[in-house]
Amino acid sequence: MPQSSELCSQLIGVALAAGRSVMKHYREGVEVSIKGDRTPVTQADTDAETIILEALGTIVPHIPVISEEAASRGVVPSIADEFFLVDPLDGTKEFINHNDEFTVNIGLIKNQTPVMGIVYAPALDRLFFAPARDKAFELSISCDATPNLDQVQRLHARLPPPAGLTAAVSRSHIDEKTDRFLSKFNIIERRSAGSSLKFCLIASGEVDIYPRTGPTMEWDTAAGHAVLVAAGGSVVTGDGNSLTYGKSESNYKNPPFTARGRIN
Repeated sequence: MPQSSELCSQLIGVALAAGRSVMKHYREGVEVSIKGDRTPVTQADTDAETIILEALGTIVPHIPVISEEAASRGVVPSIADEFFLVDPLDGTKEFINHNDEFTVNIGLIKNQTPVMGIVYAPALDRLFFAPARDKAFELSISCDATPNLDQVQRLHARLPPPAGLTAAVSRSHIDEKTDRFLSKFNIIERRSAGSSLKFCLIASGEVDIYPRTGPTMEWDTAAGHAVLVAAGGSVVTGDGNSLTYGKSESNYKNPPFTARGRIN
């Protein structure tokens, strides 16, 4: 992999290990609990989080980590200019419904901006990662395989096709606001997808736009945001500014945003 960072290479190994744990639960059966916010959680979520947090604590013990399941228990460390955002199993509903569109997510934030991201879809054997803000890659890999980073493919978000745009829409959260927003564009196809995979489909040039009008948390978007920006795309809020991170005053909730491929 050209210009890879040692940290990103280590994080890829961590994401694959978490993916192995997730897939073990996926094959053997899923037991579902409901959290206080009425969202589902499984043992796969908590086991993958344990793997990631223990690994980060060893590799980069000086960098704080905000992770979804820990945060749901009230465990949120104080952060500075640099911190990790982790969603150990994004797309829990997709996981429960066995449609394969769930991901392991590790994102590194510096100065409110995602600068490194790993998104692994273990049931699809698709690993997306950005070691820096100007380089994004994809590797086809099973969670049981050893990564060969010489086989990666560079990701490039595409320019809007003349015939019209393909929109990524949430499989679980489509609403009237999204329909109204998309009506402003020449949308010729909608592609339903779960989890942070939608960011990566834009980064790979498979789709063009993903609006999110409903609530998300920072750990839902950080890793995918890093991959998309590194592939030449953008993630902006309603005021046209880039989506930022470290919003402790809002308990790390995101405002509505739009993810897009290249504009020009």
